[in-house]
Amino acid sequence: MRNVLREYGYTDEIVSKKIKDAWHAIFEDEATRFYHEEGDKGFMMDTGNVDARSEGMSYGMMMAVQMNRKDIFDKLWLWSMTYMYQESGPFAGYFAWSCKPDGTKNSQGPAPDGEEYFALALFFASNLWGDGEAPFNYSHQAREILRAMIHKGKKPDTGEPMFNSDNKLILFVPGSPFSDPSYHLPHYYELLAKWCYPEDREFMLEAAMASREYLPTACHPETGLAPDYANFDGTPVEFDRRPIARAHYSDSYRVALNIGLDALWSGEELLWNAETAEKIQQFFLSRPDAMTDTVVYIDGTPYPEEIMHPLGLLSTAAAASAARPVNPDSKKLINDFMSAKLRTDKRRYYDNCLYFFTLLALAGRYRVIDI
Repeated sequence: MRNVLREYGYTDEIVSKKIKDAWHAIFEDEATRFYHEEGDKGFMMDTGNVDARSEGMSYGMMMAVQMNRKDIFDKLWLWSMTYMYQESGPFAGYFAWSCKPDGTKNSQGPAPDGEEYFALALFFASNLWGDGEAPFNYSHQAREILRAMIHKGKKPDTGEPMFNSDNKLILFVPGSPFSDPSYHLPHYYELLAKWCYPEDREFMLEAAMASREYLPTACHPETGLAPDYANFDGTPVEFDRRPIARAHYSDSYRVALNIGLDALWSGEELLWNAETAEKIQQFFLSRPDAMTDTVVYIDGTPYPEEIMHPLGLLSTAAAASAARPVNPDSKKLINDFMSAKLRTDKRRYYDNCLYFFTLLALAGRYRVIDI
C-alpha cells in the first residue's frame, strides 16, 4: 500500500514512534486514555459527553485489529454485545448508539456508522485470527449485522433498514429520509460484499456504486466540503432544530479521510477523489480560520460557532493527501499534521480517533486484512 508519509520525507522510524505514542495515549496512559477495562470487557469513552458510543466502540475495534491486539478487540466486542446489542423490538440486530459507562442505554436507537465499522472490523478479525465460539465467531456476527442493515422492515413490525432499499444509500438513522455523507464508505462496501451472505453481495456492490455517485453531489463544487447531513440529491438538510447540520461540522470532517482511504485501498487514481481532495486542501490553506476558529457552511461562508474539533479537522484534511499525487498543498498540511499534538482535554476522544486513523492511513498501515 502507498506510504504517503514516506513520500513526504518521514522515515518509518519517525512514523512508527508516532503510531506507538498515539496508541499509548488512547489505550494506556492513565492521564489521557479513553479506553477503559472492566474485567473481560472494555469500552471507549467519549470524554466530551461521558458515554460510550457505537461509533467509538467500532473505532476501537478497527484500531485493535489494525494493531493486531486481539485482547483489546475481544474486550470491546464483548462490551458491545453485552450492553449495546438489541435482541428484541424494532431495533433488534442493531446496537444502541449511546450507553452510560456502566452499560445502561441512553438511547435505544442505533447509528449506522457504528454498524459499518463493526461489520468490517469483525471480518478483518476473522481473516486475521480466525473465528471462535460465539460471540467471537466474528464472520458470522458481521454477516448478521449486514443482514439486519439491509433487510429489516421487509416483514411487518421488524423495524427499519439502515440502507434505503430503492437508491441503496446509507441513512442517517434507520428509515430516515436523508443521509450523512460521512457514513458513505464505498471502499468498505466492496470488501463487505466479498464476505457477506451470498444473497447480500449484489446489494453491497450496488451500495458502493451508489455512494460513489452520491458523494460528488454532497460535496460543494468549489470548496469540496460536505455538510453533516444531506438529502438524497446531495443538498444540505434543512434542520430547524439543528441548523449547523447544513454546515461543515464534526461528522462531515470524515469525508476527506474516507476519500483518501478509498484511493489507498483501490490502489488507483480515482479522479473524483483526487479533484475533491485538491479542493478541500486548497480551501483550508486559503482559509486557515476555517480550520482553527470559525465553522463554515459548505460554500465557505461563516457559521457563528467555534470549531470544536480542530485536530480532527486538520487530521482529515491531511488524510485527503492519499487521494492526490505529491504536491505542495498536501506537503503543508501533512507537515502541520505531523507537528500537531494529541489532545489531552475533555474533547480528546473524537479528535484523537481521527488523528490515529489518519496516521495509519498516510503510513500505509490502515490495511485491508484479507484471507
